[in-house]
Amino acid sequence: MTAHKKYNNLQVEIVDYKPAHQEAFKSLNEEWISTHFTMEDSDYKVLDHPQSYILDKGGCILVAVYNGVPSGVCALIKMSDGEYDFELAKIAVAPAVQGKNIGFLLATAIIERAKSLHASKIYLESNTVLKPAINLYHKLGFKKVAGKPTPYARCNIQMELVLK
Repeated sequence: MTAHKKYNNLQVEIVDYKPAHQEAFKSLNEEWISTHFTMEDSDYKVLDHPQSYILDKGGCILVAVYNGVPSGVCALIKMSDGEYDFELAKIAVAPAVQGKNIGFLLATAIIERAKSLHASKIYLESNTVLKPAINLYHKLGFKKVAGKPTPYARCNIQMELVLK
């Protein structure tokens, strides 16, 4: 890690989601999705109602606060399919602060949270056009899998991380 990144990391705090973060959670995700794809019904359900779709079902959302501003978000959605414990989802970092290691810090923190919740496997869906994201997932240890139905038209890659 470079000194530059260490310096920037000192300005990043990863905190638990609070209702005050709702606007940032939605806008950060809408921004990246709309830039590369089209917002879908499943996006609106989760982004408009994170309390009922994520938190009340046993998941969590972490927020990266950079220089006092919510600049990144990441969700851990409880799954009940018998194979995976959680889905890593809705990870987004503001374009203005991309490249400062915030996505890595968020994803690492969410994986640690999953471990603390005794998860054994995490699932995620993405698209290969999002090369920095795919590289991040590989760096974190995620491996490509296939065959799970997805509610998203944009999904063309599925990955898993075995924790135990």
